Amino acid sequence: MTALTHRYEFVYLFEVTNGNPNGDPDAGNMPRLDPETNCGLVTDVALKRKIRNFVTLHKDGASGFAIYVQEKAVLNNQHKRAYDALEIKPEDKKLPKDEAKARAITAWMCANFYDVRTFGAVMTTGVNAGQVRGPVQLAFATSVEPVLPLEISITRMAVTTEKESEAQSGDNRTMGRKHIVPYGLYRAHGFVSAKLAERTGFSDNDLQLLWNALINMFEHDHSAARGEMSARKLIVFEHENAMGNAPAHTLFDAVKVERTQGTEDRPARSFADYLVSVDAEAMPSGVSVQQLL
Repeated sequence: MTALTHRYEFVYLFEVTNGNPNGDPDAGNMPRLDPETNCGLVTDVALKRKIRNFVTLHKDGASGFAIYVQEKAVLNNQHKRAYDALEIKPEDKKLPKDEAKARAITAWMCANFYDVRTFGAVMTTGVNAGQVRGPVQLAFATSVEPVLPLEISITRMAVTTEKESEAQSGDNRTMGRKHIVPYGLYRAHGFVSAKLAERTGFSDNDLQLLWNALINMFEHDHSAARGEMSARKLIVFEHENAMGNAPAHTLFDAVKVERTQGTEDRPARSFADYLVSVDAEAMPSGVSVQQLL
C-alpha cells in the first residue's frame, strides 16, 4: 500500500430533509442544537459511525478492514484477537514488558482494524493493546443556518400486549412521537495528517476509501428516523508535503456557503437554496483544491 506523503483537510456538506440527523439522548432524542444559535449539530461520533458502517458493507469482511467499534462488540475481546494471533499471553491491564511484543500488538490492531488505523483508539482496558492517535479527525458538523426541530405525533395500528388490547376494547392504537428537522444543510471540517498516518499504516488506499465513504455512506443509512440525508459537497485541500503549507482555518475560510438570490427571506428547503463557492485566489502556495462531490 502507498503511504501518505501529503497533508489534507476537507469541508463536507450534507443535508437532511424531514429527519433527525443526530438525536440527543439527554433531550428525549430531539435533534441536537447549539442553544445559543439554534443551529443544528451532528457529532463527530455519529459521522464516524456511518463511515464504519459503510466500510463494513463495502469491504464485506476483507482482510485488514475489520471494524473495532462495531455494534455489540466487546472491546477486550477485540484486543485478545491480537494476542491470540501473535501467540502472546495477556497480562491484566498491562502491555507485555518486552517492547517489541508490545509494539507488535498495537501494530496488529492497526493492520487489521480500519477504524483503528484511521481514527485511532484507546485500547488500554482489561486486555491492553496500547493507544493509537489516528491520522483522520472530524469536527462536529453544524448547520449553515438555524434549524427548527418539530415534534410530530404518529399512530401505530397495533399494540404490544393482550392487556393493552383489552384496555382499548380491540381498537389497538398506539400513539408515539417523532422528532424531525424540516430541512438543514450541515457543514463539517476534517483533517488528515500524513505524519500520524506513518505511525498507524493509514495508506493512500485507505484515504480513497474514506472519500468513498463520505460520498456514499448516507445511501446505505436510510431509515424512517433520519428521513432523507444526502452528501452534497466534499471539498478536499491537498498540501504539497506531509507537514502542510498553510493553517487549516485559512483553507476553510475560502469555502463560502451563501443563500441564492431571492431565497434570503424564507426558510431554506433544498440544496438549491444555497450557493457553494471556493475562493481559488485565497489558496496559499503549495495547496491545491479538489471537489470530489
